[in-house]
Amino acid sequence: MDSDEEDPVNYVYGPVPSWRLGRSLGIDPVSTQGKTCSFDCIYCQLGRTVHPLTVRRCFVKPEALRRELAQVGSVSVDTVTFSGVGEPTLAANLAELMAVGRETLPGRPVAILTNASLISREDVRRDLALFDVVVAKLDAANEELFRQINCPFVSCTLADIVVGLRQFRGAFSGKLALQMMFVEANRKWAVEMAALARSCAPDEVQLNTPLRPSPVPPLSPAEMEEIEAAFAGLPTVNVYKAKRPEVTPLGETETGRRRPTSGPPSTTEKRFEKEGER
Repeated sequence: MDSDEEDPVNYVYGPVPSWRLGRSLGIDPVSTQGKTCSFDCIYCQLGRTVHPLTVRRCFVKPEALRRELAQVGSVSVDTVTFSGVGEPTLAANLAELMAVGRETLPGRPVAILTNASLISREDVRRDLALFDVVVAKLDAANEELFRQINCPFVSCTLADIVVGLRQFRGAFSGKLALQMMFVEANRKWAVEMAALARSCAPDEVQLNTPLRPSPVPPLSPAEMEEIEAAFAGLPTVNVYKAKRPEVTPLGETETGRRRPTSGPPSTTEKRFEKEGER
């Protein structure tokens, strides 16, 4: 695509070089201007949650997604991944959108990145079970940390989410990965977080720290190595040790909207200057 052409993509972005999923073509089932989420995590690369939401609704029409995916053609990707500018399980028609992705791009595993905020709901677990790979967030060892780091809008507790993850694991035949984002606030809770991870029996634990632009600084490789040691016996991947493939995105505008390469948005910077470290 010529650099001076208008980027036509609205819901599809990438491929991006994912350290977890290889060459990942993104599908954004929310795709709002500004982040729509059930959390307001202190480390989020997208800045603050502009549209707090805990009720599922439809954002993207399946036929519109089908038209966009038809334009992708034979792009080389390892995974089709539902993610983007919000929590994807907020999309009430997620199952239908997922079916469009699978039908239009056959032969690729379909993954979803979720903050697990709605996983205590049976309808959400049912939709997630349709995916080949589910990457679920778990960033805290106790309720206080959960509130401090994830700043949830949902009424459920961390315990509710963990129970939902265990229920989902018991019925899910695909790959379940837990993504654990480590920052200074939860760095010393690695042992307790490893115990929570073991109780959910994941196929993989992804140990992450904010290496992309974020209001919160990343931990060092040495600190992440120390955290990794607490997860001994679990199948882990450390963000500092993972390989990233070479990719060329279909459109820079829509990819950059979901994966910023510059510093955190000014609204986020102002928010943290005002509120201080949570």
